[in-house]
Amino acid sequence: MARPNHVSGRDDNVLPMSIPRGTTGLEALTEAKLWRNPCWFAFRFNHIALRYNSPLYGWIKKQTGLSRPEFVVIYSLGLFDGALARDIAISSGFPKNTLSRAIEKLVSLSLIEKRADAADRRNQTLHLLPAGRKMFDDTLPQFVLFEERMLQTLSPAERDTLSNLLAKIVLDTPNWADEIEDDALTGKDSA
Repeated sequence: MARPNHVSGRDDNVLPMSIPRGTTGLEALTEAKLWRNPCWFAFRFNHIALRYNSPLYGWIKKQTGLSRPEFVVIYSLGLFDGALARDIAISSGFPKNTLSRAIEKLVSLSLIEKRADAADRRNQTLHLLPAGRKMFDDTLPQFVLFEERMLQTLSPAERDTLSNLLAKIVLDTPNWADEIEDDALTGKDSA
C-alpha cells in the first residue's frame, strides 16, 4: 500500500505548531508515528498511556510483587469495591482468563475476597481486604503524582479543556464498533 502524500488536505510531513523534524527529542520512528501519521490521535494517546503505565507498573512490581493485571484488580476495587470480575475486564481491557488468574492469586494472598452477589447469587462480587486496601492507599499517591507531572505543561484552563474533550470522546465510545468487519476496510457494503 502506497504511503499517501496528503491526508485530509494536510501535508502529512509537517509537524504541528511548526516543529521542525528531529527537534522533538524523540527517536525518528516515534516522531513519525506521533506527528506524521493520519492516525495521530490514537498513536499520541497510546504513547502517553505507555509513558504513564510502563514506569508505574514497573514500580508497582518492585513495591508489591504484583503484576499489572493483579494490581489492576486492586486499583479497580480501590475505586469501586464490590465490582464483578467481568466489569473489571470490560474497564481494563484485560481478557477474562488473565483476570481470573489474577483474582485467584489476590485471594490466595488475602488481599481481596469474593462474596456472593446479593442481587444475583450466580455472581461473585470482589472486595478489598484490609491488606489490599492498605496497598491501594499506599500506592495511589504515586499514580496521582505521576499524572500531575504529565499535566504540568498545561495551564488550568487547558487541563479543563483537555478533560472536557476527552470526556466527549469517551462518552461516544458505546457508539463505536466492537469489531471491524473485513468489508469495512474496503468501504463496500456487506448487505
